[in-house]
Amino acid sequence: MKMEQVVTLDGDVRVRYDKVGEGSPIILMHGWGCQASTLDSIARIAAEQHTVYNIDFPGFGASPEPTTVWGVEDYTAMLESFVGKLGIVRPILLGHSFGGRVGLLYSSRNDVEKLILVDAAGVKPLRTLKYYFKVYSFKAAKHISRLLLGKKRAEARIERMRKARASADYAAASPRMRAILSKVVNEDLKHVMPDIKAPTLLIWGENDTATPMRDARIMEKRIPDAGLVSFPGCGHYSFLDNPYQFAAVLRSFINV
Repeated sequence: MKMEQVVTLDGDVRVRYDKVGEGSPIILMHGWGCQASTLDSIARIAAEQHTVYNIDFPGFGASPEPTTVWGVEDYTAMLESFVGKLGIVRPILLGHSFGGRVGLLYSSRNDVEKLILVDAAGVKPLRTLKYYFKVYSFKAAKHISRLLLGKKRAEARIERMRKARASADYAAASPRMRAILSKVVNEDLKHVMPDIKAPTLLIWGENDTATPMRDARIMEKRIPDAGLVSFPGCGHYSFLDNPYQFAAVLRSFINV
């Protein structure tokens, strides 16, 4: 039976998580804009032979937002505090999308049994000229609006422009979580990948546009003991797009 729990960590950080199953520990880490329940289908598979900790990152689900602008280092320190507080030893880590960033950094400096990266972030995206034009034209428009309009009208116009131009994740976030997203999305973790000693499984959707196959191949090359499984016709949520094959691959990796 799934048990919903809350733990208070260093710095009065409160983290809500689900605990289910029995056996050696596995920690599930969701992607940006998601929460623990997004990974419930994975939790059910893992709980067949493991104790599963499925967490809401601070700022998502029922875990309160950080009080400052966090980066990947802060989220990783939170996970280290979580593992220490609960007395978890050598967990398997599974990170989807943003959760993969935390999995990469944590595994590069802590003892883990295995690492599973599902459509994971961690490689700084390639930027096109169109992207830079969009960014700098927005900055120019903000500056002009503040010069020509009153503060209240300018901020209202800037917010309309932000919603029209920004990603769905950015537009839906609070001001602090927007700042966190802007920070973490530009953090490149390629330099820590060679330090990961744990056996690592990469599971990817071949049609993923958020974290494309290019990222998976970079991780496979840089992480010493890594293997890649990709699913044709699947996108950024490969575990939902192809649940049966995903379940088979996951079981074969974590239950040996």
